[in-house]
Amino acid sequence: MIELQGILCPIDFSEYSRHALEHATTLARWYESTVHVLYVHPIVPVAASAPGAPLYPPFMTTARDRDEVLESMRCFAGSRPDDEVPMTFEVIEGSAAPVILTRAHERSSDLIVMGTHGRSGFERLVLGSITEKVLRKASCPVLSVPPRVHAVAHTAPLFTRILCAVDFSDCSLKALHYAMSIAQEADAHLTVLHVMDLPLEVHEFYAGDSDVLRDYTAGAREERLAQLRTVVPDAVRAYCTVETVMAEGKPSREILRVATEQQSNLIVIGIHGRGAADLLLFGSTVQHVVRAAACPVLTLRK
Repeated sequence: MIELQGILCPIDFSEYSRHALEHATTLARWYESTVHVLYVHPIVPVAASAPGAPLYPPFMTTARDRDEVLESMRCFAGSRPDDEVPMTFEVIEGSAAPVILTRAHERSSDLIVMGTHGRSGFERLVLGSITEKVLRKASCPVLSVPPRVHAVAHTAPLFTRILCAVDFSDCSLKALHYAMSIAQEADAHLTVLHVMDLPLEVHEFYAGDSDVLRDYTAGAREERLAQLRTVVPDAVRAYCTVETVMAEGKPSREILRVATEQQSNLIVIGIHGRGAADLLLFGSTVQHVVRAAACPVLTLRK
């Protein structure tokens, strides 16, 4: 079973980060862990008065400013009945994504919980500049909470219908292990999904012979169905309901479709390494799922 001793939750005082904090505190209560609430105060350069003149040194917050922000953070977090959840508060000046990643590493955080959008309202810009950077580089799992998530149950298990997408790689099997642990803890319904998306090269190679392509596709489908049947141990099935689903098409589209049909309240997906091909995969699959999902998305690295 997984353990969540420390959960890092960055906030920016927006409703988006409030939703994320609600999820963080509910998980902390369920796993008896501590929530570390972080606000990253941007360092803003002060513009010079004359055109072309150098900038003055960046404006830094004073001790009084920091105390006021800390008090605002406590008020922001205290608007829900979460008194039994241990919480710490911290203000750090700098650039949001690097500070979040550094503090998660320094604290040995087990999980980062953050909203997918910020105060500006420029959804793609904010997601691209902060959340995506954290998703790409975080060494611990990241739970991305979209703005569509409003109601959070404080007493019942947070996730009761979990969808985990697997491609049988090491990182997706790690994600499955995490999903199975959450499902067992919450006695949830777990759907394990594999989306078969044959490379373009296969279609091009067999373009002149549709019968051979059909046989190749059928063989690949049977092979992956066999793998899908064996990825969940029987011991896990004894503690939660497990369903395996096979789909064909574009992975991100199929993941979102199945999540909608299953009314999933959590999607779990693995992220590959940091090479060029992996970043392309991130852009074409995980990024699209995180952007469009109506429920939180939990991403894990190998």
